Amino acid sequence: MSATPAAGARCWWAGDDPRYVAYHDDEWGRPVADDRRLFEKLCLEGFQSGLSWRTILYKRDAFRAAFADFDVERVARFDARKVERLLQDAAIVRHRGKIESTINNAKRTLALRDEAGSLAAYAWSFEPVAAARPARITREALAAMATTPASIALSKDLKKRGFTFVGPTTVYAFMQAMGLVNDHLHDCPTRAAAEAARRTFRVPARRAPG
Repeated sequence: MSATPAAGARCWWAGDDPRYVAYHDDEWGRPVADDRRLFEKLCLEGFQSGLSWRTILYKRDAFRAAFADFDVERVARFDARKVERLLQDAAIVRHRGKIESTINNAKRTLALRDEAGSLAAYAWSFEPVAAARPARITREALAAMATTPASIALSKDLKKRGFTFVGPTTVYAFMQAMGLVNDHLHDCPTRAAAEAARRTFRVPARRAPG
């Protein structure tokens, strides 16, 4: 059950749609270390490209059903016939490039996990230091942060590893949602809860090379 911030105090983008408000209050900005959730969000951000997150959020259960609950090993085994079946699924976004990107990114994630230990350990190694963050998160500050040095670095590294649909803006939205940064507005009541979760969060350790 989502908390009820003071009227009008939530981040403006949450609006008054109950599902979107619950997403804002209970999920967005809370730190995540679960590989399946991280992989899901990275894929769904790719599907969002050119669309709204509201559209994807309302289709999220259908995406989970279509993509084996974003189990990386299972998605990596999807073949051409599976792609054709997904293109007939009206409950998801039927975009061949994005569907094939999800399968490709599953394969790339398996390779990345072998190296780093987990997708979580890899992703959190790109968490920006506090000094790189604005002192106060305002709507104006967020407007100036469609990309950041950290999201550019993560995007570049993912692309080098063969991931697709992972531009720096897409990657920054992923970082915001998964709690690598806390971009709730300074006066948003949910900001404190997200920050408290970040303080007690144990950052996954990346596997040492060799």
